[in-house]
Amino acid sequence: MTKKSGRSGSQNIQGGWKVAFWFLLPSLIGFVVFFLYPSLRGLYLAFTDWNLLGNKGEFIGFDNFERMRDDSQLSNSLWVTLKYVVINIGSQTIISIGIAVMMDRLTKSQFVRSIMLLPWLMPNVVVALLWVWMLDKNLGVVNRMLDWIGIDPINFFTSTSWVIPTVAAVNTWKFMGYTALLIFAGLQTIPKSLYEAGAIDGATEFQMFRRITLPLLRPVLALVLVITIVGSMQVFDVINVATGGFNGQAGGPANASRVVYLYIYQTAVTFNEPGYAAAISLLLVAILMVVTFLQLKLLRAGESDLA
Repeated sequence: MTKKSGRSGSQNIQGGWKVAFWFLLPSLIGFVVFFLYPSLRGLYLAFTDWNLLGNKGEFIGFDNFERMRDDSQLSNSLWVTLKYVVINIGSQTIISIGIAVMMDRLTKSQFVRSIMLLPWLMPNVVVALLWVWMLDKNLGVVNRMLDWIGIDPINFFTSTSWVIPTVAAVNTWKFMGYTALLIFAGLQTIPKSLYEAGAIDGATEFQMFRRITLPLLRPVLALVLVITIVGSMQVFDVINVATGGFNGQAGGPANASRVVYLYIYQTAVTFNEPGYAAAISLLLVAILMVVTFLQLKLLRAGESDLA
């Protein structure tokens, strides 16, 4: 009886794997076609001098990677990306935490949460066009409001000093609701008895936020920071539309908004150097992996003070 039951159990497992395989097959095909093959193709292109128009090239080894050391335009794009990430992450995280705490303390209405998600649901191109019109120097409602209070119109997307903070503000507006909901979900895991005990001990709201909320939110904040930083370093469509629309120059003015993702696109398509663009893409992947690893380590994402 024992041998029969063991044999039938192994047969059931093998049969289950066969059934599961057919359910996984569509996702597996999508993974191979849209991720694995393009990744391997990009890895190969990084070691070639490829011609996009002729769809051919020759193997040149590590020449593309050596070229990156002396590429001032690449250095500038990395510096612009870093400025954007710092401004965007700082503003988005602080505002999202504030919104999440207010929702937790004042209202947990599903309607409010739905409203917070509306900007996140809008396509990036639509968001860029919306803010291009609103921030227009001559017709934009924002500059009209600034004029009412005596402030001169600002060239938000055509000023070297304003373009990156403006794009960061647009991105913060789009994603702060989504980020706030992630943090709000983390707040629900914190026992309310801890706040009650803190109130009994005479702790202020700020003290409870600093001593209770932030430490217990560490795993959630680590996840949020990884998602937002990786997403911020891959920004492309908003900058391409906002700075390149209406006869502008994508990445302008004077390359002040040419982030590394836009530089990769321009290198591959505009300058017809897909091999060098693939090499820069591998550099970006390496940077993202290092940043993610350091974040998870420094924030101790796998630990929780609730344990």
